[in-house]
Amino acid sequence: MRWVTDTSDSLADVVKRATAVLAAAGVPSPAVDAQLLAAHLLGVGRGELVAMLFGTAVAPSGYDALVARRAAREPLQHITGTAYFRHLELAVGKGVFVPRLETESVVQLAIDVLTQLNQERGAGASTLAADLGTGSGAIAGALATEVPGCAVFAVELSEDAYPWADRNLAGTGVTLVHGDMREAFAELDGTVDVVVSNPPYIPANAIPRDLEVRLHDPHMALYGGGADGMEMPTAAAATAARLLRPGGYFVMEHAEVQAAQMVALFEGSGKFENIRTHVDLTGRDRATSGYRR
Repeated sequence: MRWVTDTSDSLADVVKRATAVLAAAGVPSPAVDAQLLAAHLLGVGRGELVAMLFGTAVAPSGYDALVARRAAREPLQHITGTAYFRHLELAVGKGVFVPRLETESVVQLAIDVLTQLNQERGAGASTLAADLGTGSGAIAGALATEVPGCAVFAVELSEDAYPWADRNLAGTGVTLVHGDMREAFAELDGTVDVVVSNPPYIPANAIPRDLEVRLHDPHMALYGGGADGMEMPTAAAATAARLLRPGGYFVMEHAEVQAAQMVALFEGSGKFENIRTHVDLTGRDRATSGYRR
């Protein structure tokens, strides 16, 4: 497809052609992505960009190069350098897992429990939460900014992901540690109110369907260890059991096909009760939770 970026090309025409290129490449949301790439280059929001499509604006310089990158299935968030998660705008790029929409519902479960604790404890109450394997810092940042009086601790092992979390959590009050979730926060043992984790959980032989995930998400953030992908979820559950006070709440994200395994993990540990599976907005089994005995 021919790309022309001089003043003879209207913004509307170029975005239309970009949409066709992305659609042909199999990008799931070609029109939206074509608009967001243009908005990124122009420094405007998508709403303003849509309005500009009806005017006389011309194509921004460099747009064709960004469209080519997206057509090669590089994640949109890597190209723009930004991912949105609940109320947060996060910096992301190579080496860090791009936060997903489905994780927002997992975080909501934790926020609901923390909010209820605040109400029960009364004015000036404080709560304590931990995020195991924080990646970009999305979960920890959401807890810290949405739950008043919550002290949040987060741990990340990856040398590549940690700098992204450090950048995104700056100024939020989150205590971020570069280390292994299996050993983190010994000083908090038996005191934490809520533990959240979105650990690596993909089985060793599974191949992610989306090219963006398969080609660009770090393997360390995807594969859970062992043939069934349960090594890291098992580690997260053990650390949660260590950190939580009696009655404390643990919620962990997982693949929809792993719900039964996660329930068995929680039950088999003997450390949790009131164990539940939770669905995401698409109705898929997305998380398992339990309360510390």
